[in-house]
Amino acid sequence: MYLDLIYSNGWYNLAGNQQDMVVPPVEGVAGGGTAYGWNDGGFHVSNPLKGSIDPTKVPTADLVHVWCLLSTTNVGPQEVPRNLEPISLLAARNERESVQIAIRPKVSWSGSGVAGVVQVQCSDLCSASGDRLIVGQSLTLRRVVPILGVPDALVPLDLPIKPNKPTTWTGAVWVSIDVPNAQPPGLYEGEIIINAPKAHAESSSQCLGKAERHQLFTELHNCLDAVEPIEGKPLDEVVERVKSATTSLRRVLLSPSFSEFFSDNGPVDMMDEDAISNLSVRVKLSLTVWDFIIPTTPSLPAVFGISDTVIEDRFGVEHGSNEWYDALDQHFKWLLQYRISPYFCRWGDSMRVMTYTSPWPVDHPKSDEYFSDPQLAAYAVPYGPVVSRYTPLNMEQYESVRNMASEIHAYAPDTRVLTTYYCGPSDTPLAPTPFEAFVKVPKFLCPHTQIYCTSEWVFGNREDLVKDVISELQPENGQEWWTYVCLGPSDPHPNWHLGMRGTQHRALMWRVWKEGGTGFLYWVPTAMRRQQFPVQRQGLPPGDGVLFYPGEVFSSSSQPVASLRLERILSGLQDIEYLKLYASRYGREEGLALLEKTGVYLGPERYTLEHVAIDIMRGEIFSTCRS
Repeated sequence: MYLDLIYSNGWYNLAGNQQDMVVPPVEGVAGGGTAYGWNDGGFHVSNPLKGSIDPTKVPTADLVHVWCLLSTTNVGPQEVPRNLEPISLLAARNERESVQIAIRPKVSWSGSGVAGVVQVQCSDLCSASGDRLIVGQSLTLRRVVPILGVPDALVPLDLPIKPNKPTTWTGAVWVSIDVPNAQPPGLYEGEIIINAPKAHAESSSQCLGKAERHQLFTELHNCLDAVEPIEGKPLDEVVERVKSATTSLRRVLLSPSFSEFFSDNGPVDMMDEDAISNLSVRVKLSLTVWDFIIPTTPSLPAVFGISDTVIEDRFGVEHGSNEWYDALDQHFKWLLQYRISPYFCRWGDSMRVMTYTSPWPVDHPKSDEYFSDPQLAAYAVPYGPVVSRYTPLNMEQYESVRNMASEIHAYAPDTRVLTTYYCGPSDTPLAPTPFEAFVKVPKFLCPHTQIYCTSEWVFGNREDLVKDVISELQPENGQEWWTYVCLGPSDPHPNWHLGMRGTQHRALMWRVWKEGGTGFLYWVPTAMRRQQFPVQRQGLPPGDGVLFYPGEVFSSSSQPVASLRLERILSGLQDIEYLKLYASRYGREEGLALLEKTGVYLGPERYTLEHVAIDIMRGEIFSTCRS
């Protein structure tokens, strides 16, 4: 497997517009809370190559800087090169672990004002016993693309965006390894190989001559002619037509055009051996897979809303059409891989919203498929034609919640009603101070509400106030406490805004676990309409409500494009499973002590800024909990 990255003498934005200055960090302190290399000066190269350069005769290390960075680093265009070190990762089964490869040109070797083409390949990861993690299945590569000047979108590298303006920059490749449930534990090793071919080489190997293309076209056209008109045909004739099509397809696959992909023993490794030489940069990659299995059903429900009106706008589909169902289904299934329990929502006026997990009727087979999916930790059911209220503010709205809950429980007594709130009723105080009134909400809503979902913003940096809320709950009666973020809290508290540090993104799930929440709600990850991209909705902090991007912005594909922040949410949810395992062996207090002892998370303003603390915590859990 290989792909091409083109680097030019400068940086570009998604629209391809020339940038006269580096875009500053969006939010935060100390460089935007980013640590991704924003600086005022350029990187100076000693003894650069001069004159005409043949990249096939020069070590690739003399043409580009290559170094590795961990998944919590935001790699900006001015990221300063570092020494290249081998990559060593740890992962449980059913876990995704990621790392970044940064590349920055030292010189231009294309002769056209563009630095040149960099070819990136990777091998399967293999264990001593012969087990493999296969490229394209368990191992994937994506390119980090800036959004609003901040590295965020992870664009599949088989569909690269190529700059058309000259600028100087550092680019990054995001490498993800997904370990299957049944993968045997052990040490898996492989390598990522980077080299710089000649300017014409990247395309010549991929282009077929006109005669070859015509032959392939004819063979494939014959296949269609054989199988398309089979409706209503006798079974014997259908069988003959399928055999004919099979013969044509086999002839295509065995043609010289595809000979490099097959051997006598079947498909060969996708590494392009011709492009590899002793001049290439080789990045050693090792992964220790241990015997812990991340549970398929998340221990902590992370419930995220998908606005169906945004889907309608983005894809230009009519509500209730087949295309509408297909688009919702695509987004639902895509988000499950991030340990997220999606639901759909339709917003009305005055913060009124209808929520539902399945767009199909409850007795439809697709609804059964949705509700029985083991990856789903929680689901939402709409309350008839009536829309519920998001965060009640006054007594009338609180009474509306109580009344709706009473009607729901009269019909289905075991239904669990979730209410979000960040204050008590403003016109009828429940206590002398606003915070005391906020604390008294569970008592006021009991027994109508079972899940009390509060804003993290209310607590500020006073984590100790959480116990006041929890003390009002009745867990023996099935009451739970969840939290949510929306707009705030802002820097330096954990959240998922653009421009925050990578550990700040990941820390939100550490906060949830430390505070004792049993679930998490996020209002919507799709708060961006097609015509607005990449402009943020007015009134929202950068990145708030936008955790993935429409694929058609980057290519012809409609597959959603994940953000760095969404990957870090996944990492945080996986960290919760590690901490839960540790607490099951040694008790919750020991789990809390481990968070603090390793410096990973002590409070909303006191968490690690460096990735090393995360590795220490995960390593301790691995050492003490492995079989």
